[in-house]
Amino acid sequence: MKTQVVIGFLGTTLDAGKRRRWRPSVQITQHDDFPVDRIELIHSRRWSKLANRVKEDIESGSPKTEVLLHQIEVADPWDFEEMYGAMYDFARDYGFDDEREDYFIHLTTGTHVAQICWFLLAEARHIPAKLVQSGPPRGDDPDAGSIQVVDLDLSKYNALQQRFDLTTKEYNTLLKGGIDTKNPAFNDMIDRMEIVVSNSDAPLLLMGPTGTGKSDLAARLYELKLQRRRIKGRLVHVNCSTLRGERAMSTLFGHRRHALPGANSERAGLLREADGGVLFLDEIDELGLDEQAMILHAIETGKYLPLGSDYEVTSRFHVIAGAGRDLADLVATGRFRADLFARLNLWTFTLPALRNRPEDIAPNIAHEMTRMEKLSGTRVTFNADALEHYQRFATDPGTIWPGNFRDLGASIQRMYTLAPQGRITKAMVQTEIATISGVWRTAHQDPDMALLHAVIGSRADNIDEFDRVQLAAVIRACRQSASLSAAGRRLFAASRATKTSKNDSDRLRKYLERFDLDWNKCQE
Repeated sequence: MKTQVVIGFLGTTLDAGKRRRWRPSVQITQHDDFPVDRIELIHSRRWSKLANRVKEDIESGSPKTEVLLHQIEVADPWDFEEMYGAMYDFARDYGFDDEREDYFIHLTTGTHVAQICWFLLAEARHIPAKLVQSGPPRGDDPDAGSIQVVDLDLSKYNALQQRFDLTTKEYNTLLKGGIDTKNPAFNDMIDRMEIVVSNSDAPLLLMGPTGTGKSDLAARLYELKLQRRRIKGRLVHVNCSTLRGERAMSTLFGHRRHALPGANSERAGLLREADGGVLFLDEIDELGLDEQAMILHAIETGKYLPLGSDYEVTSRFHVIAGAGRDLADLVATGRFRADLFARLNLWTFTLPALRNRPEDIAPNIAHEMTRMEKLSGTRVTFNADALEHYQRFATDPGTIWPGNFRDLGASIQRMYTLAPQGRITKAMVQTEIATISGVWRTAHQDPDMALLHAVIGSRADNIDEFDRVQLAAVIRACRQSASLSAAGRRLFAASRATKTSKNDSDRLRKYLERFDLDWNKCQE
């Protein structure tokens, strides 16, 4: 059996005299079911006489209990910094041996400040002890009263751990918008983001291509900060792509009356509205260099000068910035301030494109269907073959989703709205696929594909990508040359010196025939 050791303060008035029916430092040693082998009592010089009397009473009532007295001088026992320092020094010099002894901190005695310090020292394991709380006997009961032991090793409390795990899961679900995402990289990012938002007020930088959900995520991060009581104010969304010149300053920092032509009243500005809340600088990569300089000082100091004002205004806010382009690349080319990037780059999270999260497409389709049901008030479902066909298209590596989740949401909305009798059929899915593929081809195809479509039509879609580049270069050379021979001499200039045959036009003709082309078709 290990030796049981109790450590506590002398209770001064609680332990004072024999007139008191209950004296905690004495009676904690008198419980048959809680044997105390040693009790360590901390007291000041002022209470030395009381300490010796309590020691005698403990040894009289519990002869097997060893009593050790420790004199510690604290000028103000209600000063947290002084009290914690003194108790930390006591714990550091004590020499705990938790392999042979079990330690208990007696919380009943001492000031409330001392009790808080005991808790912090035990929770941090500076003192490897459990907490014990004692209480007086009820009524006229002559026994030693009650005791209750609390172990601060939270790993032993499965219910508490499950509660913590459940809370973390709820926060993660909030950040994911209630979508049961499966992508490991995305889920790891959300886990890390939840920890950062819950423990830090530093700026967050959200990067990723358009449509990956930066604005929605910023709103959910704001909601999490609100739930964690890290902020009290509102979320202010600033579209940085619209901010230029004096109007930008007025929008951000506000202005005094008559500071601008036509400004007949004062304007608070978006930074003032964000005081106590979150300022979301969306598309910060579109912000001009002058505007970047203006916003940097406000972010770093929480102070700024409204237009037309002679004194600074203070506004404290958390910052979330969103960027569609890599800010490091913009810094390298002089299009983004290095000091502002350094200020924003402490916590950077890059949202992956939809095509890089194929396992999350199915739950996002289900989410969009649920969202449309709430918006429209009607229920629409996929036929089984239609859903399979659509998911196969959506997860195909060749499906580019240039607008990412915006494109997916718009696609679902079109089919949902047009669904006859509440069912999305395979024919509807095929029509939708043809529609969005055509839109993407027109809006996002490269110049090579545009040229190939103009010359050979839809057959261009069946040509491998590395052949597309070469064929487009050949067609351009033909269009820029006076004859087939001239085009051949240009295209084969490097290799013709090593060839015995100089018939470049024949080589070019045979190449074009592979794609059912000739000189005339290239010119059309």
